[in-house]
Amino acid sequence: MVTAAHERMSSVDTAWLRMDGPSGSMMIVGVGTTAAPIAPGDFRHMVEQRLLCFPRFRQKVVPDPFGASWVEDVDFDLDAHIAFEQLPAPAGERELQALAGRLAGRPLDPQRPLWQLHLVRSYQDGSAWIMRVHHCYADGIAMIRVLLSLTEQDPGAAMSPRPARRRARSRGGAALAVEQIAQVARPAGDILEHTLVEGARLFEFGVHGLFHPGQSASLAGVVGGMAAEFVRALALADDPPTPLRGPLSGEKAVAWGQPIPLQEAHTVGRALGCTINDVLMSTVAGALGRHLRERGLDARRVQLRASVPVNLRGTDEPQSLGNRFGLVFVELQAGIADPLERVHAMHDAMAALKSSLQARTSLVSLGLMGLLPAALQSRFIDTFTRKATVVVSNVPGPTAPLALCGQRVTEMYFWVPQSGSIGIGLSLLSYAGNVYFGVISDRALVRSPAGIVQHFRTEFENLVLASTVCTLALRELPSLRIDTVQQRRRNRTQ
Repeated sequence: MVTAAHERMSSVDTAWLRMDGPSGSMMIVGVGTTAAPIAPGDFRHMVEQRLLCFPRFRQKVVPDPFGASWVEDVDFDLDAHIAFEQLPAPAGERELQALAGRLAGRPLDPQRPLWQLHLVRSYQDGSAWIMRVHHCYADGIAMIRVLLSLTEQDPGAAMSPRPARRRARSRGGAALAVEQIAQVARPAGDILEHTLVEGARLFEFGVHGLFHPGQSASLAGVVGGMAAEFVRALALADDPPTPLRGPLSGEKAVAWGQPIPLQEAHTVGRALGCTINDVLMSTVAGALGRHLRERGLDARRVQLRASVPVNLRGTDEPQSLGNRFGLVFVELQAGIADPLERVHAMHDAMAALKSSLQARTSLVSLGLMGLLPAALQSRFIDTFTRKATVVVSNVPGPTAPLALCGQRVTEMYFWVPQSGSIGIGLSLLSYAGNVYFGVISDRALVRSPAGIVQHFRTEFENLVLASTVCTLALRELPSLRIDTVQQRRRNRTQ
């Protein structure tokens, strides 16, 4: 029987746990900065009071031939999960990016809970922190909830009841051996029960929420649709060979730049009749296209796909850790240099995905992979990751400024891991009225991703200029034929 100190890992989380490999660990990496310095003692106290209220962060992962379990670490040592770092002079952005890159390529200790927090006490005029958490603990949306718990702005989670701490006991080698054998050689009936429960849960999630009043969809139709979506994804051609694909080294590089105002992105989207997401994804595509042209590639002939996480939590679903998102393949149209034409193409691509079952199918597929032997899962992951070149995450963050240990948080960046053969990750995080863009890359593919970050800024400014000219032209010359997303939509319905 499963006790309070021993919990079977879900099959989806197990799938992410197994994706670790020589080219990298499946870590979520976050970077934040504060306007004023944070004292190490205050930082440690904050972690103890506000992070450890989530029991999961006291649990380590114990794998076995059938999956893995969450087991309470009775020898938990908080000081093993907090590190105090010092940057070389001048302790600025470049030095912090270099540290974040090194830590992103360093695996976590598998004998302890899979997370670590690093405080850089002196960074510019304040401090910085780097958080590393294995993806099997949580997805990006859940980690935003954890981040809110660390701040003074949202004490709700930190004030939730905490389980009574167990006093660590000194155990001999024989006792440890017996415990480890018990964890691995669990009763076959227990393993079978877990597998059946997980399978039923995945099936229920696959069909739940797909039926709406007035629709005549049948269960067989939904299941058939998801099966067809899986086959369609499997049949996609591999992404073409470009400088952004190739053998991976496992060494990481990280870069970010000045944020862009969220209101500007909203204004552009409204002027062109598209969403903020269309605007940002189009800008990402433009930045990658410009990078490829710099490296001598004729980007006009290149079709790149991005693997994009999609949140599948319901609005009425209780907040929890774990992974509850699907993945979709998005055609980036990086070969289109014109910003207006590119945002139109991006709008059409994103609109087509909204009505598809791809995200839900991918989550169910991941869960099923977690129930398979690890060797079979790795083959599936390799097959699917060859169909995309980059991972692009777009997560809505807090709209109001946050404070950490009493100091205002000035910047926030994060990256989800890139699995299989993908070596480039791009992240968009909205926070306090700005959109923060960052890139993480395997150094064998892009040694310094700072150029891609600068291209993102340039492409966004080009899109702002083009949309402004378009809007002014329509106001001054209403009869002028300028193709906007809204006009294209009207033309299709006529």
